[in-house]
Amino acid sequence: MPLERHILTLSCANRPGIVAKVSAALFDGGFNILDAQQFDDTRTGTFFMRVGFNAANAQSDLAALREDFAALAKSFAMTWSMRPARERKRVALMVSKADHCLADLLYRWRSGELTMEPVAILSNYPRETYAHIDLDDIPFHYVPVTKDTKMEQEAEAWEIIRSSQADVVVLARYMQILSDGFVAKLRGRCINIHHSFLPGFKGAKPYHQAHERGVKLIGATAHFVTSDLDEGPIIEQDVERISHRDTPETLVRKGRDIERRVLARALGHVLEDRVLLNHGKTVVFPD
Repeated sequence: MPLERHILTLSCANRPGIVAKVSAALFDGGFNILDAQQFDDTRTGTFFMRVGFNAANAQSDLAALREDFAALAKSFAMTWSMRPARERKRVALMVSKADHCLADLLYRWRSGELTMEPVAILSNYPRETYAHIDLDDIPFHYVPVTKDTKMEQEAEAWEIIRSSQADVVVLARYMQILSDGFVAKLRGRCINIHHSFLPGFKGAKPYHQAHERGVKLIGATAHFVTSDLDEGPIIEQDVERISHRDTPETLVRKGRDIERRVLARALGHVLEDRVLLNHGKTVVFPD
């Protein structure tokens, strides 16, 4: 039986000796490096690393390794995490009327493509809106929003996210603008998906606007949510070429397909600890 795999991620100001020290800490703790990826951003002077490792023998002690590594991390002022790869992250899904991303993520979860634990679905539409989707036993929370109740709604949503111990929040086409205070609580763990026309073609019917302008490429962007609307650090993007034969309706259909796959890839990267924040952008280590 193979020994359990673990994932270490870290970032810190770059200086000589980081890789050597990390490798030595794992070796001295009785662990074996299975794969390692690193990146030195010479523009920001920041070093990033992701390491997959397992025990060299059955006696290797992860708790002791974690304790020893904490001292090393402190000496380099690292931001770091270390966890078993089998440990599924807890995910809360927020959705509005358009349900294509929600349905797709649930399918990928059930098929084993996305190794997550859905712990809550929050929507500003009632459960009956999704009667055609198998929501399984995932707790569903109807949290309606009006102009006068927005702050109360966000307080309720935050309590649901907090009490469900969600590690990641996904805005799976959740069409409400979040307040700065709500966003601040979710820094670095809330993913959004939208079409890639922004900042152009804002507002209603962006695909119709794009069609009127004769665009030749459509796409989608998945990013971390920040107080700058739709301008957070990008995790994943994709595009598709279109032609004059496409109608606004076919653009919408193709756009939904792109949004589904881009959001799924972005969430998959986050679930596998492949995404590290790098100031206003991200480092995404490939699989």
